[in-house]
Amino acid sequence: MNHRTFVSLALSSIFVASAIVAAAQDTTPPPPPKVLVIQREYLKPGKAGAIHVKSEGNFIKAVSDAKWPTHYIAMDSMSGPTRALYMFAYDSFEAYGKDQEAQAANAKLSAAIDAASLNDGELLTRYDSTTFVYHPEMSLHASIEVPHQRYWEFTLFTIKVGHEKEWNDLVKIYTDGFKDVPDAHWAVYESNYGENNGGEWVVITPMRSLAEVDKGFDNGKAFFDRLGELGGQHVGDLAAHCIESSQKNLFVVNAKESYVDASWSTTAPEIYGQH
Repeated sequence: MNHRTFVSLALSSIFVASAIVAAAQDTTPPPPPKVLVIQREYLKPGKAGAIHVKSEGNFIKAVSDAKWPTHYIAMDSMSGPTRALYMFAYDSFEAYGKDQEAQAANAKLSAAIDAASLNDGELLTRYDSTTFVYHPEMSLHASIEVPHQRYWEFTLFTIKVGHEKEWNDLVKIYTDGFKDVPDAHWAVYESNYGENNGGEWVVITPMRSLAEVDKGFDNGKAFFDRLGELGGQHVGDLAAHCIESSQKNLFVVNAKESYVDASWSTTAPEIYGQH
């Protein structure tokens, strides 16, 4: 497929928790998906906003007309280069492949996506796609009600070759240190396929509001207070030994460019009921 591959966004994941859960009287959201595909579109100056929303509408029309059963969430950058992010999730690589095969076999859908991609490509300076694999042992309180999460924080770590043990030890200190903090939550993924996939890890923190960022600062200070001087020094040493670089960015959900279950407009009207 071309630059926008409509891979499956399983509604049984942290990123797209289905409203069907509530209907089934099971209030516990499902865990994150095993496989996460993140696609990024870098936009030319002046091509964001309404212009890009209109272009992305062609993709949404294509999958809507095909009544395609899979969905995706779109986001806009609030930091760093101007770009749009699209998240797709699967229970397995097998599920990923089956969805691709089904789309390739649908000539009408493929043609519509090709046409939409040609138009959308005129607005872009760059496009990339990376596939990540979930690590539950590094994640914390990761099952959340996704439709209500308006803001998403992504922290990308590049780990030095041969220093995986220090990385594992460092993450465990954080998961142990925050396990009793009820409002602390994140999902950790390791890059598996992509241009620079070796040694890249992403920590994803969805948030209902940016007030959670303020709370995170307070939680972080309390965490280091609990560690004490020696514990804090150990954390710093581990980080210095294993982390080559890190970058944190913030995104906000763009409901107009998302293709989600229709029930989300009533489940989370504060986000999906406005378009």
